[in-house]
Amino acid sequence: MKEQLASVKKEFEAQLKRVSDLSQLEELEQTFFGRKAGAFTNLAKQMKDVAVEQKKAIGEMMNEVRTNITKELEEKRADLQREEMKKIVDIESIDVTQPQLPKEEHGHIHPMAQGLKDMTDAALAMGFLVEDGPELESQYFVFDSLNFPPDHPAREGMDTFYVKDHPELCMRAHVSNMQVRLMRKYSEGGTKPMRAAYPGRVFRNEDIDATHEHTFYQFEALAVSKDINIANLIAVMKEFVSSLYQRDVEIRFRPGYFPFVEPGFELDIKADIGRGEEWIEMAGCGLIHPNVLKEAGYDPNEWQGLAFGMGLNRLIMVKYGIEDIRHFQSGDLRFLKQF
Repeated sequence: MKEQLASVKKEFEAQLKRVSDLSQLEELEQTFFGRKAGAFTNLAKQMKDVAVEQKKAIGEMMNEVRTNITKELEEKRADLQREEMKKIVDIESIDVTQPQLPKEEHGHIHPMAQGLKDMTDAALAMGFLVEDGPELESQYFVFDSLNFPPDHPAREGMDTFYVKDHPELCMRAHVSNMQVRLMRKYSEGGTKPMRAAYPGRVFRNEDIDATHEHTFYQFEALAVSKDINIANLIAVMKEFVSSLYQRDVEIRFRPGYFPFVEPGFELDIKADIGRGEEWIEMAGCGLIHPNVLKEAGYDPNEWQGLAFGMGLNRLIMVKYGIEDIRHFQSGDLRFLKQF
């Protein structure tokens, strides 16, 4: 056994001289001290076969060899770590005598991204689920399920983008395509209340100018229960708008028509966009139409719901005094660096 221990130590020292990096050192350590097949580990397992009168002497020698090998391993590891740090310093060195280092560039959060975050945070705080949905959609979810009559002007190609050779598909003109989809998903067959918000991009065949874009964002939400009323609608919408502007906002409701709500309202807010304070149309809203509830699986004689949708671009324009909606998709850094 003594000869074997001496041989292990000699072999270790020979291999240690050939180690040039930390990974090789790790492999060497496993070669001698690995739990299953390490050279030193195997010798330690043979101690049970050593004669009783030799165990003390062999045990002392084994401890001495283990201590020496472990010490040499740690010294080699320290040397290699110092060498690696020296290489890093040489490669990544900074000239501290340079009179002025380049100014660090920071990114900017897009105002639309910040607005979406503020609105979704408000939705989550009020117990709304926040969902996403398809931008390429069937006419059923965009129009038919929402009580749009077949001859409604919104269905015309002058307003909605359709897919060539697939007349049943269109780019959603509003995020209301999620209404029936989400009510079916969470109502458990029209037996459970639910509430959800679903922001996203929408697409319309618009002539582009300072206030109109073909691609823009909407934020919409709905809630269904057995005791929802118009007072709930007013309170929820006021909370959403106030969360975006971080202040109390004066709002007003006036009658409006949307096929999927009854009664329907237009929401205006009082704001100054460069022409003095005035009422600005911001959102459409109302109580969910009985036909839409029925399409989603609810019994309209027992269940009621509220729904509202607003153009997020316009809300952001009012918040920051942005005069042209085209800035949002321009990619102009002069615009983005202001936020």
